[in-house]
Amino acid sequence: MKDLLLNKYRFYTLTTSILLIWMIFFDVNDIFTQIKMYRELSRLEDEKKYYAQKIKEVEKERIEVMGNKKLVEKFAREKYLMKKPKEEIFVLVDENNQPIEK
Repeated sequence: MKDLLLNKYRFYTLTTSILLIWMIFFDVNDIFTQIKMYRELSRLEDEKKYYAQKIKEVEKERIEVMGNKKLVEKFAREKYLMKKPKEEIFVLVDENNQPIEK
């Protein structure tokens, strides 16, 4: 009877061990894949926050600029370096290579 119980527990222990090893190392969704996917998810969430902030900034600029023709012209000249024919544009930058705003 005792041998039967020991064999039974050995069987369950061995089976459980094999299953865990298979799930951790050999399965399609193994631990390494899960870690890689978690890192990718974190990166994408950070990217999503960045682009949401940029959308808010652009929306704010759009609201400020629309409706005022002089501001539209100023915006186009500063941001996109648009110019009139036979006109030269000089962009002043600081130490960090960022345009200096007046």
